Amino acid sequence: MKEPKLKTVYVCSNCGETSPRWMGRCPSCGSWNTMNEDVVAEAPKAGLSSSKAAAPARQEGVTSLTARRLADISTTEEKSRILTGISELDRVLGGGAVKGSLVLVGGAPGIGKSTLMLQICQQLGRTCKVLYVSGEESARQLKLRAKRLSVDSENLFVLSETRLGDVLECVRREEPDVLIVDSIQTLYNEELDAPAGGVGQVKDCTMALMQLAKGQGVTVFVIGHVNKEGSIAGPKVLEHMVDCVLYFEGDSRMTYRILRAAKNRFGATNEIGVFEMLDSGLREVENPSEMLLSGRPQDASGTCVTCVMEGARPVLAEIQALIAPCAGARPLRSSNGFDYNRASMLLAVLEKRGSLKVSQCDAYLNIIGGLTLDEPAADLAAVVAIASSYLDKPVPNGMAAVGEVGLSGEIRSVSHMEQRLSEVKRLGFTQCIIPAHHAVDLRARSTLELLPVRNISEALRLLARGQ
Repeated sequence: MKEPKLKTVYVCSNCGETSPRWMGRCPSCGSWNTMNEDVVAEAPKAGLSSSKAAAPARQEGVTSLTARRLADISTTEEKSRILTGISELDRVLGGGAVKGSLVLVGGAPGIGKSTLMLQICQQLGRTCKVLYVSGEESARQLKLRAKRLSVDSENLFVLSETRLGDVLECVRREEPDVLIVDSIQTLYNEELDAPAGGVGQVKDCTMALMQLAKGQGVTVFVIGHVNKEGSIAGPKVLEHMVDCVLYFEGDSRMTYRILRAAKNRFGATNEIGVFEMLDSGLREVENPSEMLLSGRPQDASGTCVTCVMEGARPVLAEIQALIAPCAGARPLRSSNGFDYNRASMLLAVLEKRGSLKVSQCDAYLNIIGGLTLDEPAADLAAVVAIASSYLDKPVPNGMAAVGEVGLSGEIRSVSHMEQRLSEVKRLGFTQCIIPAHHAVDLRARSTLELLPVRNISEALRLLARGQ
């Protein structure tokens, strides 16, 4: 057989754009210094990838030239989804893993990705045949970890392999219902003259696994490592190829972990699941609001509680702020779990519209519990927390705040206000600062004491009065 001709190309690590020559800036996405050298085999025909030879056979009776009537395709939950046995994961997936889907699970080293995947094997093994492929651990090491996690299923098979062709051959022979690959960066195709983990290898191996999932109806979970920016290592196009992208967030030195859906073709995005890392593995946290508020200081300035929507779930979060006299020539700014630019904007609004001289103070903003707030509904609570620290006046223990802050200092309405207030009430709060637009509609239906405000000046007056 004639050896394939190799060629050198340059691939953008951000968007996957290829170029025959190196360029400082990607012509597709505009990113600088993202073009990486890669060696690929020329396809014998245009449009054919190197993984075609390894592509699995299609389902019997289903080919690319056979169309199916939409009405004949079953979508019942019993047939189309597989329950993992972990309700928090099933929630994030939209009710379980869809059969024939490709799910990418990303996170920093030591965060618990492999632990989560191995734990689901216990439940999946009751009804499905599971093949766990590890390129980072030997079969004996997997056995030891499974013993520690109390995972013991007759339908769980393990394979320690990194060659794509051998993995696909094992899948054809064993015919599993669920395939778990740990991790995609260790898998490589021998047909490509490139190291494992490179842009071309990751893209090619993912394409082969996608063909496997769609062609044979195998549900595939793929573990991916993240880079220093917090995104999946490899080309950005990788996230576009898969059906679901789940990120495991949190500090590996702390016990709590948050699983977030960044992409889900079969459910809501930004849905979260909360776990606690123990010696025996991951434990589900059924009430994340209570967990995030545990240990909240009483009668302390610089703290305020808000309610954000994580997918379809309302979650209470504590925002802490510290405003201190500037110790250097330039005031320091720090934000953890809250967008830095938005925090800077809120400080400027407080300076201009609230008459608080925060521009010459060091400002620190922190979200307790490792949660990341990217919803404008947290603006009002952040403003109240900053003002509370600046004035050294505690927010009443039973008070929360929900609302978006505009550049004019106005308080704008947010969605799902009734759900948010119900969660605030359930956790024992008695008062909530809300946008004035919501007051008329909600006062008759809410048992909370609602404190409507039109701008941040009115919110600061409530804080000054202690109500």
